[in-house]
Amino acid sequence: MKGIELKTPAQIAKLREANLIVSDVLDSIAAHAAIGVSTWDLELVARRRLKELHGESAFLGYRGYPAVLCSSVNSVIVHGIPRKDVVLKDGDILSLDFGAFKDGWCGDSARTLFIGNVSEEARALVEATRVSLEKAIEQCVPGNRLGDIGWAVQSYVEKRGYSVVEQFAGHGIGRHMHEPPQVLNYGPAGRGPRLSAGMVVAIEPMVNAGGPDVVIEDDGWTAVTKDGSLSAHFEHSVAITENGPVVLSRA
Repeated sequence: MKGIELKTPAQIAKLREANLIVSDVLDSIAAHAAIGVSTWDLELVARRRLKELHGESAFLGYRGYPAVLCSSVNSVIVHGIPRKDVVLKDGDILSLDFGAFKDGWCGDSARTLFIGNVSEEARALVEATRVSLEKAIEQCVPGNRLGDIGWAVQSYVEKRGYSVVEQFAGHGIGRHMHEPPQVLNYGPAGRGPRLSAGMVVAIEPMVNAGGPDVVIEDDGWTAVTKDGSLSAHFEHSVAITENGPVVLSRA
């Protein structure tokens, strides 16, 4: 497939090392995420733990991004910049996205957390988004099509009354954070390039409780739902192998 670099088992092992750092940092952040904590506090946790693990941030300085962590609260879909004045409240949902390099290879993962007592509506949205990622991962077998991944996400969440954010997508990953192919979270099954052993992709459904429309705030990064509805985000880096999908960012 044009532009898509197939990785060797040894290279996939290197990607696994980078992704384990990402998973560890996300675990550390999650352990500190609580009512009264600012998203900037979580940025500092991420920086400290990343340094301890001898990794390098994939986000800091990327196209001018000013932090190592994306922290997106409630109606923020993705790319929320950590801030001292964004303090977590009871009932919030918090999406964390983090990427790191280790020995020249990149890991990338995201998850959405509950802060305090979260509404049933918010819980249902987050759970549907998490499950949609698992459905997409199941499609990561040689011979399937790239469109099967997007259809797995879209068909699952739309049946539950949610909408897929179409403005952002997953991606290939390897020596660079963003490599071919683009991995959409929507579209028809059975279309697109065939999946091959050695492909590594970061699949990241972003799902809104309301409509799919996005507004980018004045900082040029923070993406919010146009209608103010809640949004959830999950991501795993996945290697496609002859024996099926291997989730590199799952500890």
